[in-house]
Amino acid sequence: MAKATAAQDATRSLLDRRIVSGERWIFSAGFNVASGMRDSSRIDTELADITRLANAGARVAVLSHQGRYKDGSAQHLGDVAAYLSGRLGKHVIYVSENTTDTAVDRSRALAPGNVALFGNTRHHPGEETNDPALAARFARLGDAVAVGGFSKAHREHASSTGLLKCLPGWAAHSLLVELERLSPWSGADPSVPSLAVLGGVKPEKTLIGLRSFSHTYDIVVPAGAVLNHVLRAQGYQVGDSELGEQPERCTKATLEILGSAEARIHVPNRVVIARRSGDSFTDPREIRIGEGVPSGFAIVDFFLESWLLDLMREFANTGCRAVMAGTPTLYLQGFGHASTQLLDWASAPRVEAILLGGDTVSELPFDGPTSTGGGSALCYLGGADLPVLRALRENAAIPWTEI
Repeated sequence: MAKATAAQDATRSLLDRRIVSGERWIFSAGFNVASGMRDSSRIDTELADITRLANAGARVAVLSHQGRYKDGSAQHLGDVAAYLSGRLGKHVIYVSENTTDTAVDRSRALAPGNVALFGNTRHHPGEETNDPALAARFARLGDAVAVGGFSKAHREHASSTGLLKCLPGWAAHSLLVELERLSPWSGADPSVPSLAVLGGVKPEKTLIGLRSFSHTYDIVVPAGAVLNHVLRAQGYQVGDSELGEQPERCTKATLEILGSAEARIHVPNRVVIARRSGDSFTDPREIRIGEGVPSGFAIVDFFLESWLLDLMREFANTGCRAVMAGTPTLYLQGFGHASTQLLDWASAPRVEAILLGGDTVSELPFDGPTSTGGGSALCYLGGADLPVLRALRENAAIPWTEI
């Protein structure tokens, strides 16, 4: 807790900055929402900061990513601009470019109080590699930067940490609110039992989450691709089960983590497998993991061991803190046995639980605390710091010329 507070105290907050009418601000947002905008929470958390800037007369150029450059999923953000217009109660201009002279001219032509959403930053390959030349081109859209987008705060990208090399910056209130929200689950706390569920498919669930929680929490329940890496590292056959990106790196890291883990790691004896055909699954059946998952089949669900169920009941009576990062099973495809058990337990009155990650929050029915920043939350809970926070502290030490 002390480390988390220190990281925040050393960061300049947008709330402490007096906004002068006519100033040109870039708002670095994290509007990485799924197609169809089923869950808009990553946008909604940024609205108050953007409103504050606009109401004070700032000319606001919003920069965000959506999807990824390398797999062609980066989309145009016209639908996000329309959604922002409705939520802000004012027309948000959409400019599909973000580095051209035309984009700069459009940013300079904004009237005080106007807001414009510029093109998807992930249309540029240099966004994810933090290309300083790309950051400098983004920086032409404003004279100062407010950094939101907690969901991308664990990444060093041109539109966030890169911009902070070019312009004076302040942390958006939404960013600091997320840090405060997460602080009760940060680090080790011997005074209360703790349990972490790590699911989903992203590599950081293994490389960051499994590594950190295996040393700071009492119980770790691997699920999703994390479970598949654990089983694979222990020599079990996992068939066509999901391993996500960087499978060899993740399995190698898992083997190392298991060798030094202080937490008790749950490994199920029984799992549910189903025949895999693209994104569809048929012919489900229960097997013992020692039998091995045959080729063409994937693990889609699992059964909690009796020792874990006993501890969960005990923790629910005595009090417990819990983290669920990633959907544990293929819940939306109808395989929800373990997910339902864990969610029901996490909803018990004495269990202080939080769900992490945009997909997790949108897929699972849960009424408690949530954070849409999956990777960022894992990184912060593991080390009480983030690349964006470090960049903001370094930025505050630079003697910028007043805008």
